[in-house]
Formats: sequence, structure tokens, C-alpha cells
Amino acid sequence: MMKLSKSGVSAAVLVAMTWLPLQAHAGLFDDDEARKALLDLRAKLEALRVDTNARLETKSDKTSTLDMINQNDSTLQEIAKLRGQIEVLSNEVSMAQKRQRDLYTDLDTRMRKLEPREVNVDGKTAQVDPNEERSYDAAMAQFKAGDYKAAGDALAAFVRQYPASVYTPNAQYWLGNSFYAQRDCKSAIAAQQVVLKNYGDSPKAPDAMLNIASCQTELKDKAAKKTLQDLIKQFPDSQAAATAKQRLGGK
Repeated sequence: MMKLSKSGVSAAVLVAMTWLPLQAHAGLFDDDEARKALLDLRAKLEALRVDTNARLETKSDKTSTLDMINQNDSTLQEIAKLRGQIEVLSNEVSMAQKRQRDLYTDLDTRMRKLEPREVNVDGKTAQVDPNEERSYDAAMAQFKAGDYKAAGDALAAFVRQYPASVYTPNAQYWLGNSFYAQRDCKSAIAAQQVVLKNYGDSPKAPDAMLNIASCQTELKDKAAKKTLQDLIKQFPDSQAAATAKQRLGGK
């Protein structure tokens, strides 16, 4: 069925209103009743036109309202879509911030590992480089594991690399012990003599002297007795001096 627009319906009504009088004029114009009927018909057509226009206006308003509702629905859908995108972006930003914090934390941890730290060795407080500490600990771990050859090489390398380290007196002392554990008494004596010469104030000095005396005894060197006597004189309050007295008393 063909739909008429508002202007089309109005035009149709006007045509009808124009055509009907012409038809009435053809045969019924002289009849008063016919004129009255014509006037009534015109009135009805006018009422129909007004009603039709009103209906079309109402339909137009409804159409506009529906269009607005559809537009609002579309806008709400777009807003919901944008909210979803914002939420995704917010999550990505949060994850990026967390990764950045983790990166900073990891970087700070790495930097701290590279920074010197304060240690106390045999009553002395000093700043120690992390690599320096790891090298010493690794060498001592080999000694404790009984790998005296590897320990001796590692300790000798440590002494060369870190001559001023707070660990160096101990490293030199344990280097002498690694030689002694390998039954290399001459090298052991030489290593312990370095302790006495360069680190005479080290707590390891009395033990170094006692170890020298032990090696001399094994080598049947008569200097062992004098070494024990010197030990007692130089370090009278040490545990090594007490051991030296026992050894001299047994002779």
C-alpha cells in the first residue's frame, strides 16, 4: 500500500475539495439541500484534513523521538565501548607502572650488590667490595671442601688482586695452610713468613708462627725450638703461645 506524505495527503484533500464542487455544479447546484450537503462535505473534508495533518504531526514527533532514542542508544553503546577501552588502558598503565617499579627494585638490588659494604674481620671494620668478598668466600669454600690445591690457587690469586683487603692477612694465612695440607712444608713456611712480615698485628700471626714451627719440626729443622720461643715472647697471651709452651715442655 502506498504511503502518502503530509504534503501529499493535504494535496489530495484539496483536490477532492476542488473537484466535488465542480461535480455538484454539474447537476445539483440549484438544490438547496445539495448545497447544504456540499457544505457539510467540505466541512468533513476540512476536518479530515486537519485530523490527517494532526496524525502526521504526531507520527513525525514519534519518529523524531524514536530517532533520538536510537541516537541515545548508539551514544550509550559508544560510551560503554570507550569505558571498556579506558579500563583496558588503565590496566595496561598499572601493569607498566608495576613493571617499572619491579625494574627499579631489581636495578636497586643489583646496584646494592655492586656497592661496597661494611664488614668486621678480626675486630677490624672495613668497606669490602662485593666481588672481593665473593672471591674470598669461594676460596675458603674450596679449602673447607678439602680441595687444597684449588683453594691454594684461589687464595694466591686473591692476595695478588686484593693486597690491601681486610681479608688478605687471613687469605695469606690459609694459603700457608693449604700448602701444609698438601705436605709442601717449604711453601707453607714461606707463606706464613709473609703473614709475620706484612701482617704482624693480625690475630693470625701467632698461629702463623706456630705453623712455621710445625713445618720446621717435620723437616727436622732445629730452628723449630727457637721459633717456639720467639712465639712465646712475641705473643705471650695467645693460645698459640700456650701450645708452644706445651711443646717446649715436652722436649
